[in-house]
Amino acid sequence: MPNIMNTNTSFTSAQRIRIWYAFLVLVVVVFAIRLFYIQIIRYDHYKSAALSHQLKQYEIPATRGIIEVHNGDTLLPIVLNQELYTLYADPVYIKNIDQIAINLAPIISRDVNSLKAKLGTKNTRYVVLAKKISAIQQKQITALKYSGLGTIAMDYRMYPQGSMASQLLGFVNDDGQGVYGIEQALNTELKGTSGQLKAITDVNGIPLAASKDNINVAPKAGDKLVLTIDIAMQQQIESILAAGVAHAKAVGGSAIIIDPSTGAIKAMANYPSYDPSQYGTVTDLGLFQNAAVSQPIEVGSIMKILTASAAIDKGLITADSTYNDPGSWTIDGAKVVNVAEDGGPGVHSISELLNLSLNTGAIWMLMQMGGGQINDKARSAWHEYLVNHYQLGKATGIEQGYESSGYIPSIADTGAGINLTYAETAFGQAMTATPLQMGAALSSILNGGTYYQPHLVDQTISSDNKISTIKPKIVKQNVVGPKVAQSLIKLMQYVVEHHNIIPSFDQSRYIVGGKTGTAQIAEPDGAYYPDKFNGTYMGFVGGDKVQYVIVVFVNRPTISGYAGTTAAQPIFGNLAHMLINNSYVIPKSTGH
Repeated sequence: MPNIMNTNTSFTSAQRIRIWYAFLVLVVVVFAIRLFYIQIIRYDHYKSAALSHQLKQYEIPATRGIIEVHNGDTLLPIVLNQELYTLYADPVYIKNIDQIAINLAPIISRDVNSLKAKLGTKNTRYVVLAKKISAIQQKQITALKYSGLGTIAMDYRMYPQGSMASQLLGFVNDDGQGVYGIEQALNTELKGTSGQLKAITDVNGIPLAASKDNINVAPKAGDKLVLTIDIAMQQQIESILAAGVAHAKAVGGSAIIIDPSTGAIKAMANYPSYDPSQYGTVTDLGLFQNAAVSQPIEVGSIMKILTASAAIDKGLITADSTYNDPGSWTIDGAKVVNVAEDGGPGVHSISELLNLSLNTGAIWMLMQMGGGQINDKARSAWHEYLVNHYQLGKATGIEQGYESSGYIPSIADTGAGINLTYAETAFGQAMTATPLQMGAALSSILNGGTYYQPHLVDQTISSDNKISTIKPKIVKQNVVGPKVAQSLIKLMQYVVEHHNIIPSFDQSRYIVGGKTGTAQIAEPDGAYYPDKFNGTYMGFVGGDKVQYVIVVFVNRPTISGYAGTTAAQPIFGNLAHMLINNSYVIPKSTGH
């Protein structure tokens, strides 16, 4: 009996051991499976969860390219960078919101309560507290030694030449994006490529520099730009334009100086303007626009230069032609007369047509394109020159934000007075263009027939100092025949010689020509205000050849007289004299 009991006891003990062994094996298996699941199957998930408390990721802004202009034989910066700081917080590491906000507020000039709200932001690892912090402020903040606060050095634009060329340049907003002007048009080239920093941190948010998981991609600086602008010429054009607009008691104005042999813009100005370093204080957003390229107007009688060039190019008239002017035309039931005193009907030369600015003469030239009347043939021929020769109604592609294409009416006969519309385009109404478009068109005629794309960039210099010189881009050749230039130069000189530009020009040493324009301003319903006009002037100056084309627009002058003559012409005269007096113009080789 005792032997039986001992045997049962031994059996029970062995069974228990096996059960416990099996249980331990099961536990080990469960843990192994769990570890396999965590470390292998769900590895990425748990790594991300862990790193979410220790991994900080930053974008390292690239240094934005600076912008330079010509200053004689040297270059001068017109846009530079200034290093300031962005103050940020990682709310995960902020322990005493109230105290931090109280200490930070006086340093960065912020409201305590607004700082508390930002410091307590949920579900984020990055909150911007202030931008454009100075180096002194940055040191004061660092001295506080608060976990969860940090600063990033960033470049901000500064303008050593003040407000000069501000609308041409544009500005960089608080988000680091170029807005308006060349900053917008070439934002990608200027801003470069940002770098990246991923830093594993300790429990206090301090980066562990030795961590193998740190990734540091260096930023690539943006391109430096060298503009075609001559700084002395730019200073003068801005000063002369501002004085001219004030003299004409006008709303504003624009002026451009172009090199017709390349399409390079040597100076470009608008008035009024603004200070790009204080762009945030500007309330009139229209001041940001470069009106010389973005605000087309009906150009008025300067268009007669292009009308005459087309008629000469087609062999329909010559610079010495005469015609019998009727004094008025009735087209589509409307009577078109001349604005200026022309002495009534009679025989006039093409020189007189331009000098007296005869609308009837411009219509007569258009009629010659249709065999003596305005018809499908005349409209098609004139539209071809406007759009496909002179490139009007198309953006030029200049390096500027918000360039306008202007407007050229369709040639289709819509039954809405299309012949009258086209008669008006012959003298610069019922269509719109910018000063830049008109200047580029005239340049293509005066240089012998090559339309160069207007441009502002002379060179780009990459971050590795690779220099790329921008070559003139030909948009169209044979705009007009090469002989048209000589005819037009002669005609435009005649206009200058018979207008009262004070002081006068020595045409034995220089060639100076031009044409006034006075354009009625359209009402919203399509009619024209009887007493509101824009003044325009388009001309050139040179020696043996045309060296500069000048275009002037003056918006709504209130000075008495025709707007083109009393408002725009004096500005042109002063700009032409400036170019001559400052030796920008090479005199005729045969001059004495």
